[in-house]
This record gives sequence, structure tokens and C-alpha cells, in this order.
Amino acid sequence: MVINPYLNFNGNAEEVFNFYKGIFGGDFPFVMRFNEMPTDAADGEGCAGDGIPEGDQNGIMHISLPVGTTMLMASDVPSNMPPATSGSNISLCISMDSRAEADSVFNALSDGGTVVMPMADQFWGDYYGMLVDKYQIQWMISFNAAQDGKNGK
Repeated sequence: MVINPYLNFNGNAEEVFNFYKGIFGGDFPFVMRFNEMPTDAADGEGCAGDGIPEGDQNGIMHISLPVGTTMLMASDVPSNMPPATSGSNISLCISMDSRAEADSVFNALSDGGTVVMPMADQFWGDYYGMLVDKYQIQWMISFNAAQDGKNGK
């Protein structure tokens, strides 16, 4: 089990992470922009990329930078969503060892809190969900069977 900080920015995540890269060194193992997200689902359901404003398409959907044993991660908040607020723009992202463990931790943390995004399989390969616990701490829970080497069941 690993917990990493996840930061949200109002359109300047790339600038911030280039600043951090200049300080901590290393390379970005993953960068995805909003314009790389899938859109127009064949089943008629909305996809993650649907609804991203035109001016935000080149924004950062996800970026990561290793800092010691931690992975610092971030994204931009699209302009059609509530803006990130300094001080509360940090979530804790926890990578679990199984789907069952992810469900268990997600359910326990969401008790008395608010589910933002229920646990579900995502286009990037993770089983993932988001919540705010009853103490107003933001959590991102994920499991990735491919990275773990398990079958994910």
C-alpha cells in the first residue's frame, strides 16, 4: 500500500511541475493532457473527455514526478468545474493491493463522508474512486492489476 500526494491546479500544473522538476530532478514518467482522453463513448454514455472546454484541452489531466520514494502527482481543474483553492487542493492518493482491499478502504473512508466518484474501472486501467471523508480530507483510491501483476479479481 502506497500513499502519494495529489495536487490540483487552475491551469498551471505543467508550470508548477517543471518548477518542481528543476528542484528535485528526474523525469515525468507519465503526462496526459485532456485532449488525450477518450470521448464519444460507443454506448452513448459520456466519457471522461466529454465536456472539457475547448480552451482547457491542452491542460494536464495527469502528471507525475518521482520525489524520493514518493510520487508527486497533479492535474489541472477544467474551467467548467469549481476552481482549486490553495490549501485544499491536495488529495491523498492510495494505491491498493487488490480490488477487494480498494473497495473495503473506500467504503470505510466514505462512511459519513461524500463519494465524489464511485469505485469503477477507468480508461487508464485503474479501478479507481474519489471521496471526501467526514473530516474533509480528499482521497483517491486505486488498484491497478497490470502494475500489481495480479488478475484484479
